Amino acid sequence: MARVWVFFLVLLTAIGFGVATAREPSFPTLTGRIVDEAQLVNADARSQIERKLVAFEMKTGRQLVVVTLNSLQGYEIEDYGYQLGRSWGIGQKESNNGALLIVAPNEHRVRIEVGYGLESTLTDAISRLIIENSILPRFRTGDFVGGIERGVDDVIQVLTGDAADFQRRASEQQPPEPEDALQFVWIFVILGFWLFIALKSQRRDARRRPVPWIIPLPGGRPSGRWSTGSRGRGGFSGGGGSFGGGGASGRW
Repeated sequence: MARVWVFFLVLLTAIGFGVATAREPSFPTLTGRIVDEAQLVNADARSQIERKLVAFEMKTGRQLVVVTLNSLQGYEIEDYGYQLGRSWGIGQKESNNGALLIVAPNEHRVRIEVGYGLESTLTDAISRLIIENSILPRFRTGDFVGGIERGVDDVIQVLTGDAADFQRRASEQQPPEPEDALQFVWIFVILGFWLFIALKSQRRDARRRPVPWIIPLPGGRPSGRWSTGSRGRGGFSGGGGSFGGGGASGRW
């Protein structure tokens, strides 16, 4: 229950202040299927993982990109992640069939970001299962390469049609306790009230100074606008796919 109320207080604070900021995040350049800004992947592992990603894309037409970040620049990984996917355009425009494995070691956060077209296959529950069972245990021992490679293997397995075991295990995950579910109901009621107040205040001030603001919503469906960044260089680029916040996150 402590986590629930901490989560509530963070969101309430964000809405109370409007999360107003003129600063926009910057995104690394898409240089390949692995963008290792944080330098976590050695050369041998990089070559091995890239071969898997190339074979996966050639077989399915879907794109999976691994990115490690020096910083989330003060944003939640859910907010940063879906905008990064949109900026790079991972996946094909017609089918939005892209996914990202995002690692931010300085903030101890990891996320599987899922394009619109893959959300019914690589579900939030399956993404969470992969993070909790395959990635986080390795990250906690400092094995970033092992965690990334295992995460890539699991995502590829799910997206190449071998998802039955993951679906079964995800369905066996314990649902929230009734008390926790009731607390979330009250949280959404109070958040709705604060959102109404924030929107009303924003309309009142709009004539004087429009402010770009972002409210991260529970379940990874953020709202707000950021400018897009650079597309691929060096022979690899996204196909114009889009993201809406599907996926799951974890912390170690």
